[in-house]
Order: sequence, then C-alpha cells, then structure tokens
Amino acid sequence: MNDINWHGKPYYSLDAYCKNTYGEKLYKIALNAGLTCPNRDGTLGNNGCIFCSAGGSGDFAVDRQRYPSIGAQLNAGRALFHSKETGRRYIAYFQAYTNTYGDPDYLRTIYEEALQEPSAAGISIATRPDCIPQNVLTLLVNIKGKFPDKFVWIELGLQTIHEETARFIRRGYSLEVYDKCVVKLQEAGIPVITHVILGLPGETPKQVLQTIAHLNAIGTWGIKLQLLHILKGTDLAPLYERGDYLPLSEEDYLSLLIRCLEHLSPEIVVHRLTGDGPRDLLLAPLWSLDKRHVLNTLHHTMKLQDTRQGSHYERHTL
Repeated sequence: MNDINWHGKPYYSLDAYCKNTYGEKLYKIALNAGLTCPNRDGTLGNNGCIFCSAGGSGDFAVDRQRYPSIGAQLNAGRALFHSKETGRRYIAYFQAYTNTYGDPDYLRTIYEEALQEPSAAGISIATRPDCIPQNVLTLLVNIKGKFPDKFVWIELGLQTIHEETARFIRRGYSLEVYDKCVVKLQEAGIPVITHVILGLPGETPKQVLQTIAHLNAIGTWGIKLQLLHILKGTDLAPLYERGDYLPLSEEDYLSLLIRCLEHLSPEIVVHRLTGDGPRDLLLAPLWSLDKRHVLNTLHHTMKLQDTRQGSHYERHTL
C-alpha cells in the first residue's frame, strides 16, 4: 500500500477502499431489522453487554416504528444523501442487535430486499461469531452467489481477545469461537470486519496491542476501532457514576489509537476510528462528540510523528 491508494490519509480507510474498488464514496444506511440477541433474549443473558444500549448498538439506525420494512428504511436513509456531492450508492448496514440471529427464511428476505435495491453496492451484517450456524453460513454463501455483482460483509463484535475482560463485559463466547467463525467465513469467501473497543475496564495498552496482533495473524479483512462510550441505561453507567471506571481522555485515546494503527497490517481496511455516541445518551467521554476534531487531531498528530498504519507491523501467523 502507499499514500496514493490511501488518498492522503495515514491509514487504509474504508473511504479509500471504496474509491479504489468502486470508483466512488459509498454511504452507509444503518438498518434495524427487528432482531434480538442471545445476550438479551435470555439465552445467555437479559441485559446485553455492559456497554450496550437498549437499542442494541443501533441507536443511529433508521426508525423501525416509522419505517417497518427494510425497503422503507433504505428509502428514508437515501433521502439523507440527496445533497451529497460525491457518491450515489450506499452500503445497507444491518446494525441493530445480532443480524444473523433469526429464522433463516426471514434473514434471506431482509438480505435480498436490501440487495435488490439498484443503488445498494452491498450489505454489511453486524453479528456475533456464536450466531452463525451452518444453515446461516450456507444462506450467506447462497445470497452471495445470487448477487455476484454486490458484496456481503460480516461484522463481528470481538472487542478484545482477553478472556478476563470478555467475561467482565459479558460478551458470552470464547476467543476460540471467534477464531473458528473467521476461518469458516474466510473459506466461504465472505470478508470479516472485526470490532475492537479501546478503553475497556482494566485493559492495558499492551493487552490492546495483543488483540491487534491476533487480528493481524488471523487475517481479518477490516477493523473497527471504537472508543468505549458510557451510555445512560447501560450496566457500565453505574460503574462510571460511582467512580469505579474512568474513561480515556482524548490524549490517551489518540495515543493508543495511533499505536494500534502502527501495529496493524497495512492490508487491513480501517472502517472506523472513533465511533459515535448518541448525544442524548452519552454520559462520557463528552469530548468524543466532536468527531471531526478528533479525526483532524489524529491526522495532524500522525503527520507530526511521521507515522502511518503498519509502520511497526510484524507479520505473524496463528
């Protein structure tokens, strides 16, 4: 990779990937398919992960009560992009809750409804690695074959490779489950985007970099690096309010984020670097609300430090 491929950024962004691959920027439309999660329906638990809001991480998804069908949600989402000067196609992003956790016939219906939209370049499906049984994997392969000119991506919420942290945040599955799922998806030709949270309670920068090294070795196609937000109504909120958890400062977050990028394989596409906390739910850190400032500071700091994604990358295999 080089700066031409990356369109002037010091990392391989999703925006750069889309421009290189599809010739234009692709906009994301976040969808709510009305699904749930094993961490909420009683299978594993009822309250979700300690950081997850009642909206199942889909707080920015199109309002399902107002727009109940996927087609209606896509139409509503597209209306938001009419004033954009570049790009006319979009990614249909199944965001809220666990989007492979449902009846396969229903899953086929919602995926196909999204892919049949002419301006949809493809779909990205947020889920858990313990929620892709063989029948759903077969469905994904069939969908991919039915729409060969469009992509099907799977987003897995790993957050950390460390089992102690995973138990604390109530993730509900082991690292081995994630690893096996990634291998199966890779064998099926389905790209994997892995979610990682920075600032999890008790995690050190060394542990975070160990997670990055693991993702390099297993060969995740994409990554989302997410600041831990403290949202009202989550089980993380009381820890913060009691003073038992202190969120990262902007300076500490950017320092850790840069180290992650430096150790990340330059071949991995970076889909997110900060994340968005709903303004009406966000308790902390409030500095994260100014996303443009955070990204501008990141770019400026990396330029001053003359560093970039992969500058400290070492290739290893599992």
